[in-house]
Amino acid sequence: QVQLVESGGGLVQAGGSLRLSCAASGTDFRVNGMGWYRQVPGKQRELVASITGAGNTNYADSVKGRFTISRDNAKNTGYLQMNSLKPEDTAVYYCNVGRALFNPTRYSPYIPSDYWGQGTQVTVSS
Repeated sequence: QVQLVESGGGLVQAGGSLRLSCAASGTDFRVNGMGWYRQVPGKQRELVASITGAGNTNYADSVKGRFTISRDNAKNTGYLQMNSLKPEDTAVYYCNVGRALFNPTRYSPYIPSDYWGQGTQVTVSS
């Protein structure tokens, strides 16, 4: 069974940095890719960063230039490095493993699956 365990959230002042981690078992980020999402009460869950199985990355405009998604293939762990944090970044952050595709290529996109981590709270104070 796929399991995703997130960690690294916390309280940080504006302008600070955090690194979120997502440890995976039962799946392989190199094959399926992964995404980081965030959600605040009353809002839709928002995709903030993704990486494909081939290593191609994409970012929401709101975090571009500040956040970096990466993975450690040996540890099968995904990361979200968050720099220059703003109060509007406050949310619960979730990781998601990409859905397996029938005919994957180097250009295959990340597509979300139904597997999610438990979420980790990030709070940015001003």
